Parts: sequence; C-alpha cells; structure tokens
Amino acid sequence: MPPKSTPRPKLGSRPQNLRHAAKFRRLLLRWFRRHGRDLPWRRTRDPYHVLVSEFMLQQTQVSRVEAYYHRFLARYPTVEALAGSEPGMVRESWAGLGYYRRAANLHRLARTVVAEHDGVIPADPAALERLPGVGRYTAGAVASFAYERATPAIDTNVARVIRRAFHPRLAGPGAERRLWQTGAAIMPRRRGEAAWAFNQAIMELGALICTARVAKCDECPVRSACATGRRRGGWASGSKASRRPTRN
Repeated sequence: MPPKSTPRPKLGSRPQNLRHAAKFRRLLLRWFRRHGRDLPWRRTRDPYHVLVSEFMLQQTQVSRVEAYYHRFLARYPTVEALAGSEPGMVRESWAGLGYYRRAANLHRLARTVVAEHDGVIPADPAALERLPGVGRYTAGAVASFAYERATPAIDTNVARVIRRAFHPRLAGPGAERRLWQTGAAIMPRRRGEAAWAFNQAIMELGALICTARVAKCDECPVRSACATGRRRGGWASGSKASRRPTRN
C-alpha cells in the first residue's frame, strides 16, 4: 500500500495570519493622520487629477513628480483638455519625467473617456482596468483615492508591507492572489474617508518605514501587530528578494 501523500499546506489561515488585522489598521491610521506627508494629490478627490498623479508616480519618485504635477494640470486642467491636445504637445509637457509611454497611454485614456464615458472617469475598478494604461493597481488607486471605494490598491510598497506583516513565508504561484485577498480583508469595510486613508497610509508606511532596503521595525507604528515586527528578525537587515524599485 503506497504511503499517503502529505496535504499541501494552505497559504496561511485567517485566525493565524489576520488575527491582528484590526489592531494593524487602527495603529496604521493613527500614525498616518499624525505623520502622513502633505502631497498635492492627497488634497483632491478629482478623478482626473488623481489619475494624472498615478500615471506620473509609476516608476518615478514623489519628489520629482511634485515638480511636474501642477504644471501639467495647468496646461491640461480637464480630461477634455487633454483629449483635445495633439500627442506631440502632450509628450512635450511630459518632458523630464521620462518613460514617455505613460504620457501616450494617459492621452489615449483621456480620448477614450471622452468618447466612451462622456468625459466621466469610471469609479468601478473593473471599468477602470479596461482603460489604456490602467492595470489592477492603478484601477484600485483611482477607485479609492478619487471615489473613496473600499478596494485594495497594491503596488510594490503595499505588497511588501502585507507580506512582512501577515505572510512572511508566502511564496509560490498563488502569492500575488493571496496578497490581494489579504489587502481586501484588512481594509475598512465601508467606503469613505477611512478607506481612502488606509490605502494612503499603507503606501506611506512602505515608502518611508517598511522599505525595500531595510525594515525599520524600531520606528514602525504597527510593529506590535506585524508578524515580522513581533519576531524582530529576518527582514530587519533586508533581503535580496525585497530590493526592487519602489515609489517613495
């Protein structure tokens, strides 16, 4: 009789991995409301302005985007203004930010929104993902930051925080799916300012404290609700797997 195979373990369980979620959320929001950076795109809920900031922040540091954000919006104050401009003008306005494919995609998106959505940027993440240049993260970010939807927005920074806080041993082909599931599970349940603040806060934590180079556990406001912070080892000195470009 052949030996029984050992069942493959699940990627964590809710009681074990998410039991500190409420505490994590509470500590994170309290820290962000006291220490979050005053960034220009955090002062608006205008979907077009939020979308412009998200396109600019792809692969570009926050400090560099701040120098271009207001200038670009002054030239193209509405999605209709951007849609009606020539591609060469849009590229010229983007000069200095690099990665010019982003400008081309943003221009195509503006024309699609005007032609197919009557100039209204969708609030639904699935509809947003169908727009040119919009992936799952950007769709979640616009839905959350413009419409205050309680939907996760998981970029590299956020994925790192979730992994370290709730799934420090997570690996394999199902890892990304589990990170998105956890991101949805730990968010405030209702749409509104708390959902907006949570997504801003977890990105801020990944950009400033729980960084790719080093996890600053001694400075982290959620360390008592974090699997890695409670262990006080491993990531504290960084790892090769975590050293990927992030926005900060």
